[in-house]
Amino acid sequence: MPTVLFDGDCGFCTWSATWLDRWSGGALAVVPWQRADLASFGLTEEECRLALQFVRGSERASGGRAVGLALLRCRQPWRACGSVLLVPVLEPVVERTYRLVASQRYRLPGATPACRLDDDPRRDVSSGR
Repeated sequence: MPTVLFDGDCGFCTWSATWLDRWSGGALAVVPWQRADLASFGLTEEECRLALQFVRGSERASGGRAVGLALLRCRQPWRACGSVLLVPVLEPVVERTYRLVASQRYRLPGATPACRLDDDPRRDVSSGR
């Protein structure tokens, strides 16, 4: 089953993951990365801290691409939105938008102080890393 790994310490991410789980109707496993065996997914803690992760078999995607792939497993109209997000010519815009939302997630619905990424000295929000 395709799996989405999200930041379970972030209220906005948890709110978004709950929404995704509901709209996917069980077509996705939606799991906080803090509770997952990351090695079994071929991921590191750092990769999961930086962005949403989508894993299906050996396929891995993060950030905006992960959102698009996850939305493809949801009911309409979200499946159509996922298709649009995955149009190759839109990839740079989708990724920049993902990074902008991620850097501002502490200001979005459901946010908690743990959502603030720039508190982590290992995270350079301006570069998306």
